[in-house]
Amino acid sequence: MSQTFPKIKSQPHPRFFEFAFLLLLTLACVTGSSGMKSPTPDIPPGGTGTSQSATTTKDPHGETITLSRPIRTWEFLDAAGTRAGLFGHEDGRFEAWIYPLKIFRDFHLIFHSNGSAIPAESLARTLIVNPEGPTIVYAGDAFEVRETWIAPPGEMGAIIRLDINSFAPLQIEAAFQRDFQLMWPAAIGGTYMGWDDSRHAFTFGEEQKKYFAVAGSPAAVDHSQELFTNNVEQGTSSIRLASVGAGRSTQIFVVVGSFTSREQAAETYQRLTTEYDSIQQSAARFYRAYLDRTVQLRLPDERLQHAYDWSRISLYQGLVENPFLGTGLVAGYRGSGSGARPGFAWMFGRDALWSSLALDAEGDFSTVRTALEFLSKFQRADGKVEHEISQSASLVPWFTNYPYGYASADATPLYIIAADDYVSSSGDVQFARAHWDNILRAYQFLKSTYMGDKLPRNLGIGHGWIEGGPLLPVKTEQYQSGLGLQALRSMARLAGAAGKRDLQKTMTEEFARQQPIVDQAFWSEKDHSYIFALGVNGEQVAVPTVLSTVPMWFDLLNEKRASSTISTLADWDHSADWGMRIISSQNPLYDPTGYHFGSVWPLFTGWAAVGEYREHRALPAYANLRANALLALDGPLGRVTEVLSGTYYSQLATSSPHQVWSSAMVISPMLLGMLGLDHSGHGGRLGFAPHVPAGWKHFEVANLPACGGKVALDYSQSWESDSAIDLRVSRDGSSPCEVEFAPAISPRAEIVGVEVDGGPAKFIATLHGADQHVGVKFSPAGKSTLKIRLRNNFALRVGANLPPLGSTSQNLKIVSETWNTAHDRLTLRVSGTAGKTYDVQTFGSAIASIGGGTLEGGTIHLTFPAGAEGSYLSREVVVAF
Repeated sequence: MSQTFPKIKSQPHPRFFEFAFLLLLTLACVTGSSGMKSPTPDIPPGGTGTSQSATTTKDPHGETITLSRPIRTWEFLDAAGTRAGLFGHEDGRFEAWIYPLKIFRDFHLIFHSNGSAIPAESLARTLIVNPEGPTIVYAGDAFEVRETWIAPPGEMGAIIRLDINSFAPLQIEAAFQRDFQLMWPAAIGGTYMGWDDSRHAFTFGEEQKKYFAVAGSPAAVDHSQELFTNNVEQGTSSIRLASVGAGRSTQIFVVVGSFTSREQAAETYQRLTTEYDSIQQSAARFYRAYLDRTVQLRLPDERLQHAYDWSRISLYQGLVENPFLGTGLVAGYRGSGSGARPGFAWMFGRDALWSSLALDAEGDFSTVRTALEFLSKFQRADGKVEHEISQSASLVPWFTNYPYGYASADATPLYIIAADDYVSSSGDVQFARAHWDNILRAYQFLKSTYMGDKLPRNLGIGHGWIEGGPLLPVKTEQYQSGLGLQALRSMARLAGAAGKRDLQKTMTEEFARQQPIVDQAFWSEKDHSYIFALGVNGEQVAVPTVLSTVPMWFDLLNEKRASSTISTLADWDHSADWGMRIISSQNPLYDPTGYHFGSVWPLFTGWAAVGEYREHRALPAYANLRANALLALDGPLGRVTEVLSGTYYSQLATSSPHQVWSSAMVISPMLLGMLGLDHSGHGGRLGFAPHVPAGWKHFEVANLPACGGKVALDYSQSWESDSAIDLRVSRDGSSPCEVEFAPAISPRAEIVGVEVDGGPAKFIATLHGADQHVGVKFSPAGKSTLKIRLRNNFALRVGANLPPLGSTSQNLKIVSETWNTAHDRLTLRVSGTAGKTYDVQTFGSAIASIGGGTLEGGTIHLTFPAGAEGSYLSREVVVAF
């Protein structure tokens, strides 16, 4: 049966343009400007291989960095402040903490519209994240609600802001389940909750009257409370907010806590409910100022740019002010569900220390000093540095009745290393003098663990990196022995800073004696690789592992042996597209979910990237750097997770999704690895030894703390056969300053000449296996320009992207690069997946022929024969010039 519909004159709804504008805002996301011009991208940014990866644009003012994508209901989402945190998922459900107290869990919204109650999670459409907090955009048929979570720095409370735009009346209900419990392992006992009509809020308390909280909204008009009787059990409480009519409006929900008095909690609640708008703006300004005062990059790859900026924010947001312990860096965040352990949101020694190296590199010295002060306060009397301290540690016999406090051995040498890095980078020699007792006791404890060969023990002392699993037991890991060796070098520098000249000489000599011992002890001639550990009886545990890149980070190993080890680690069985496995996937002990025997940690990937750059293996280094950077844009937005499967691109179900040192491992590979920045010369030296990715024509570094002030670097490079590198340096201050500039170029490249400020300059060319560095020293007064003229430079660019979620690896792996003596032939060992063709772009010197591939223009095509799906095949490619 046909039906005729009446014609309707096409007219936009009176508010059509308003909603169209909102839709555009929802689809947009923002990147900011911090005083440097944004260079035009030289290279395609590359996708992550997923359909929901984050997008970015610039806002009209260029003042904030924003990421956005469609909702993934399963992904972790948080707002992390220094005193409070909201931890949940992108479906809008979360739990609230005022450290170290959990107030409630399973907070969620219900929309009452047109007689229906609609669960908010069913309408979650778009996620927008800013440093001050994330926004979930809910879209119904006749309304849009933007829910923003804000945990302002320094506030013992959090704000949930609801910006509403509706065509018809709408009422929002906020529901949750009360917890009111201390962080593991402490507990309160009997707690209660009641309704305060005057404040339109629930009040929380307990029998000893030590802990207080308030949660509610000035817009509350009704409430329902949990009920537990002999006949019924109902754990959910809720607040109904006032119904709003058609148009725009804003409502808020606030949760606060106090460990002083109910009056203090009420006062904080009153302030947050009346000043929420200015508090949110203040939080946004705070994070903008943080990005402005730390080292700024302007990179041609927008994805790397956004990952770097967000990693600085995510790293800083690991700083927690605990009212009972003090202020320190926590390890990471995750929801606790019905329990009381929100991921790793308590103070871990080695996590804070690895993170400190990134904070020093970006110039956030105050946070590093705070972290070191915290660890110094809880150092054991014999000098051992703590492994972990729960945020409720002062409320239980943590250090006596629990085995976790001093469980690791590696935190002690890392404390010495991090103290040296801080003092050298910041110039704060007073720290070394004021904390000399802590530093010396840490060294004395480390020395007490030496075996007969003077390698520091793990067995009977504390775990190194490996905490459990089939790789144990061992006497000492190469990781632990490498850190122990670097601690000697750090002790020498710290002794010099503290005025202990005799000890400085002794430590320097001890380091020189120990370096060849460590190098030889863990080298396997049979495997052509460094290996994991020495067994209980001193025998080699001949398992190649990414842990060997830790001593490479500190330039402790033989260069040829290190490069050979990297060739093992760069192959498909160690290197997943999303990062480094701890051991080979072909090892009989491998398990893709094995926490310490198969999984991928961004921490390992960061170690590898820095170590590979230090050993002049830029191609695998860049692949690892990019893997970590893309993780910041393709998981919990702006965060980098703790651990992923070794076989499938997926976070482990037990992972801490906002892991602080994982964010640090975006920063360190960029600043210390790729850019080769070293501003540890507070006495007037700045090192800049970049391995610039092929095709990058321009980038900038600003706000670099060095030479008694701030230094800016403006780098340009052309990639023709006859090419040039241009560096412009500007600095403030008048103190002496020597810049050591040593960019990496191809071993084939000829250096035509070097000029500083228009005049010829001396240089030294240092040849390595896969590159050479042109070293130039000069002293810029205010502004200086340097030019390096080259002929026959050559570089390769290899795609490195993340696969679709849940997939296996697909990227081409550059396993090794070998030049002949005449530098007119390059042999590459590569691995690729069966049946796939890869394109490798070349720059610079003209190629005469290709063996193992085909050449079209400036692109090498590599096609691998058919085989089992997802399997990797290896081959040699010979590039002749």
